[in-house]
Order: sequence, then C-alpha cells, then structure tokens
Amino acid sequence: MSKEKEKETMEAKWNQMPREEVSEVRGVVMLKSTCDTWNKIWDFQAKPDDLLISSYPKAGTTWLQEIVDMIRNNGDVEKTRRAPINVRNPFLERINLPYVGVTRANDMPSPRVLKTHLPVQLLPPSFWEENSKIIYVARNAKDNLVSFFHFQRMNKALPDPGTWEEYFETFLTGKGLWGSWFSHVKGWWEAKDVYPILYLFYEDIKKNPKHEIEKVMQFLGKNLDENILAKIVHYTSFNVMKKNPMANYTFVPEMNHNVSPFMRKGTVGDWKNYFTVAQNERFNEIYKAKMADTTLSFSMDY
Repeated sequence: MSKEKEKETMEAKWNQMPREEVSEVRGVVMLKSTCDTWNKIWDFQAKPDDLLISSYPKAGTTWLQEIVDMIRNNGDVEKTRRAPINVRNPFLERINLPYVGVTRANDMPSPRVLKTHLPVQLLPPSFWEENSKIIYVARNAKDNLVSFFHFQRMNKALPDPGTWEEYFETFLTGKGLWGSWFSHVKGWWEAKDVYPILYLFYEDIKKNPKHEIEKVMQFLGKNLDENILAKIVHYTSFNVMKKNPMANYTFVPEMNHNVSPFMRKGTVGDWKNYFTVAQNERFNEIYKAKMADTTLSFSMDY
C-alpha cells in the first residue's frame, strides 16, 4: 500500500471513530470510562519509590516524562526509545486504551514513573500515605487553553471541544475535562508545602531548560555531568521530540495529526493568535478574580 493510500485509510478510520463520552467524579468532569471504574483508580496502591508526573492536560506532561526518563537513564537515548512514552509511563486514570491505566501500572516493576492529570483532591490517597515524589508542571492559562483545544480536536479519545468560542467558555467556567484549570494549578501549588512535590513552570523550562532540568535531576537524587546534561537538553528540545516516534504519539490511531499535530508549536504566547480583544479582556477579568487568593503567578509571554 502506498503512503498516500495508507494515509487515506487511517483518515477514514479516524473519521469513523466515536468520541468519548464524559461524566463527573465529585463535580469534576472526567471521561466516562474513568468514572465507570473510579473505585479501581481511587484504590490504586502507590509505592514510596514511585515518581508521579502530574499536570493539567497539555501543560508539558510529555516533556517532563521525557526529561525524567533521560535523567533516570543517564542520558542514554536508546534506552529512552525502548518503548512509546505511554507504555513507559502509565496514565493512571485512562482505562480503555492499551498500555495505560492502573492495570499497566500494577504490572510494572519498581521504581515506577507514572502520569496523571487528576486534580489534587482526586489523587489516590496512597500517594500521600507513601510520601511518593511528585513533579507537577504548570502552564499559563491562555496558552494551555489554546493547546488543549487543538488536542481535543485531533484526539477521538476525548470529546469534541466544539468551536473555539464554545471551548473558550468551557475552559473559563471549569466545565472541561479534568475540571477547572484555576483549581488544578492552585490545588497542587498548596500541596507542595506539605508533600514532596517539585512544582515547575512550562515557561521556565522554555526559557532556561538546563536550569530546570538540573532541578529535576536534584529532585531525583541524580548527579550527572555537564556533557550528559547538555545531551538531555538537546534530546528533550521541542524540535527533536517532535520527530521522535517514541514521544510524539504518531502511533496512536485515536490521534489525527493532520487535524493538529500532538506536538504543535511548543511556544509561549501563541494565545495571541487566537484570543480576540474582547475574549482577552473577559479572560483577564475572570483570571484576576480567580487568582486573587494565591501567591501563584504565571508568565503569559516571554
């Protein structure tokens, strides 16, 4: 089969795929498959040597996963390409896709690296009880909104986001998947004062990747030399990861990269290409009110 024909066949299959339905867990919108098996997720048994990578969706999760894997494997590129990223780091609350979820996590030998988008109040309590290390990465709300909108457009494993205008309202009102961005970033920000959580910012990693990767390295108790560090910076850069089939999700049939690439732009400030003046004013007003009770602050641009 020619590449063009293969592409058409994949496109046709994607078009025929149904979208996921949603439901709620304690007032937070989640995928129905997650809600239907919530007890299994909530009862998940974490271990003291687990590392959990957490974020609101499309905030730099895959980036951190690759950085962590490179650090743990001392910069060995071949080892980090041993398997697709969703196989290496099971996605706790995703139940109905292969190689993900608590079943995959339970089958893994320790030490495990796991991934979640759960808000802090829905994290399985065993993570707190076992004092497992957690890395949380946060991204400014405006860019996060744009990125998640495009991700839902191309991913049939998620509900249709609707039009840009509709999704803008969904995001602002906290009625989208995994709940309110505001509650998510603030909840994890507060938790870092009590539990072993390294709280990172997408914008900081873009601005000074070496410095932020060093933070992760220290958090993991690793001491790698400058050459290895430089190698990790290079291989976890956006342009390199975008071409890496073990990190860019090109193998996942639910994702149509012709609609929008999984790794789309990886920039700071792209929201300016989407927000109207009126939307920006409305967003700023709500943002100011929602963030008034926190010390947490974000860069909306470089």
